[in-house]
Amino acid sequence: MAEPTSRYLAALVDGGGTVPPELGVVRRLVERGHRVTVLAENSMAAEVAHTGAQFVPWEQAPNRPSRRPEDDPYRDWECKNPLKLLRRLIERQFVGPAPLYATEVTRALEGHQPDAVLCSAFTMGSMVAAEAAGVPFAVMLPNAYILPVEGIPPFGSGLKPPRRPVMRAVQRAMKVASTRAMDQGLPGLNRLRTDYGLEPLRHLWDQLHRADLELVMTSKAFDFEGAVPPRARYVGPVLDDPPWAGPWTPPPGADPLVMVAMSSTYQEQYRSLERVATALGDLPVRGLVTAGPALDAGVISTPPNVTVVQSAPHNEVLQHARVVITHGGHGTVVKSLAAGVPLLVLPHGRDQGTTRPASQPGGPAWPCGAPPARRGSPPPCVGFSTTPATPPQPARWVIRSAGKHQRRP
Repeated sequence: MAEPTSRYLAALVDGGGTVPPELGVVRRLVERGHRVTVLAENSMAAEVAHTGAQFVPWEQAPNRPSRRPEDDPYRDWECKNPLKLLRRLIERQFVGPAPLYATEVTRALEGHQPDAVLCSAFTMGSMVAAEAAGVPFAVMLPNAYILPVEGIPPFGSGLKPPRRPVMRAVQRAMKVASTRAMDQGLPGLNRLRTDYGLEPLRHLWDQLHRADLELVMTSKAFDFEGAVPPRARYVGPVLDDPPWAGPWTPPPGADPLVMVAMSSTYQEQYRSLERVATALGDLPVRGLVTAGPALDAGVISTPPNVTVVQSAPHNEVLQHARVVITHGGHGTVVKSLAAGVPLLVLPHGRDQGTTRPASQPGGPAWPCGAPPARRGSPPPCVGFSTTPATPPQPARWVIRSAGKHQRRP
């Protein structure tokens, strides 16, 4: 007997690396016979169509036509001050357009009568609309757990759980400060909640805790142990490649293949990519740079042994690669770890500080056992740099050792 079909409404925004896992959930629902309507930005239209779901573009809420930097609503690469960047995100995404998201989701709820709503963490207005209508909703979190809880270091800080009382106090203070900074948007969110007949919240992040489920879309082994709420469920990573990635043919030659991937959105990474390519030019390797939809592959200068492509399916490339050089986005890091391929991480910002302690020796996702016995020698699986522009000497060690690396079974 066939399983009864349910109706789902997904309210999503284009977060770059968040799109493949969130739409991976949509695709799986469609494949199981459910009817899914996706409210999303025009930059995601082709990817939504690939899932088989119905695409409905945002009409009033923010809606970028592409992932090109000129269409980016945040332009976070221009904002070097973290507090100013946070205010910009509150004004342009979390709270400023929340009434617009709420209006459109309310209209979609009336028109499609879904059994449940799937919300991007960026669309707080959609959560308000679902909560006010009494429709169950889940928040998708395609990363480590991002909300401040006891035991897990502040998101994006690059810190590990503290062992000494003084560091525990420091991290608690950091979480209090970040919560206060986010709460700059609380009055606006509470006004919206009042308009929809809902009680006010104590903190802005509490809107996500109003969800029936918080779907943490990573492996629990990748995150640190913390006091996450009962409604938070680690459901595992969704490792789908986007449909725009491919086809791909390995570069000619027999030298070890190094994959270079620096985000599907713009982060001023041209200079970093070219410096990495220049460093690979001095090594007996084949380099493959995947530019992604936000960059122009044709303007990236590379030496003869480095190939630049607009895109390639990372899961397929990882079957050939001996090492990955990346900005440290969750998707690329988890795919590489799952494939047993060593990583060199050059963080650019955003969530990328969080992937660093998770993947380093002693972190929850450390994949290769103990680090080398010789004190000070680079780890065999994961290398890091605090400056994204130029690979440091440990990076060269990781790349040179790639040819000797044995994949995990």
